[in-house]
Amino acid sequence: MEIGIVGLPNVGKSSLFNALTGAAAAAENFPFTTIEPNIGVVPLPDERLQVLAQEWSSQKVTPSGIRFVDIAGIVEGASQGQGLGNKFLSHIRAVDAIAHVVRCFKDENVVNVMSELNPPSAADIISTELLLADIQQGQKGLDRWSKTAKSGDKDAILRCNVLNDCLKAFNEGMPARRLKDIDPAILNEFQFLTAKPLMYVANTDEGSPDEALLTPLRERAQSEGAALVSLCTKLEAEIVQLPQEERAAYYESAGIASPGLARLAQAGKELLGLVCFFTAGEQETRAWLIPQGTMAVKAAGKIHSDIERGFIRAEIYRFDDFKKLGSYKAIQEKNLVTLEGKEYIMKDGDVVYFRFSV
Repeated sequence: MEIGIVGLPNVGKSSLFNALTGAAAAAENFPFTTIEPNIGVVPLPDERLQVLAQEWSSQKVTPSGIRFVDIAGIVEGASQGQGLGNKFLSHIRAVDAIAHVVRCFKDENVVNVMSELNPPSAADIISTELLLADIQQGQKGLDRWSKTAKSGDKDAILRCNVLNDCLKAFNEGMPARRLKDIDPAILNEFQFLTAKPLMYVANTDEGSPDEALLTPLRERAQSEGAALVSLCTKLEAEIVQLPQEERAAYYESAGIASPGLARLAQAGKELLGLVCFFTAGEQETRAWLIPQGTMAVKAAGKIHSDIERGFIRAEIYRFDDFKKLGSYKAIQEKNLVTLEGKEYIMKDGDVVYFRFSV
């Protein structure tokens, strides 16, 4: 599952991507530096990994990762093909969620494609272009299904009704993600851009962010049921170039209690609706991300298709129980290791050993 990083040109998208991945994606002072989307897997910090690795004296520790896609800047008129609009909109359609970067920093040396620094207005441009693209998508679907609906086909009539409801909402400025009365399975068929989960990333100045800029964006996010993460992409990109052992001291000297990248990765996990389970042993302790509601047999397939195919049982204990009791031996003595079948729904914090035979 992937999160697409979107926004107007020169708001800090590529700098954010560089910070997230330590990659050298172009971050120049002009629009359309990013033409093809850059893709990177960002490790998700999780202190539970180290606790388990210490218990098992693991030779290797592997965190889970969230895939971020750096998509080029969208300009006003993108839905009509302005800039490189249609190509970029297709890249957004391919991701599972959207991280919308909004400029909240003041820097005369970085061109602002807007006449003033106005985060809500900047956010409006992107949301409007996505809505306009969805109107086009919805109208095409309606034209296609209307022909079949005229013959009395019930499925076609249902889809026409859904599309009419969607188009009415889009024209009133309401994104598809807020249409709670429509069957999600049918809504997903049409691949609307505004149906994707959304979070805002406020790219701020170094030091204390300007609350006058952040407050209206925060209110907007709350009204839309979206998350908001504020950070300085320039600072984060600089810190990621430092050796790992020096980063904590740098954050402390900058007065940052919680690293922005860690908060962003956690927000990404929640945005995608993911849970984390662990496998732990002497050879490796590893974290795995799966969608909420995933059954044990499918979680096994996340590790290897042979484990899914030959699934017998899953031995599971809870990390919270392990942390409370202090050792795997104590977990066993309390009979807190359970044997679960294929249909067991995995939970965040499950530590699993899969029994299988192929």
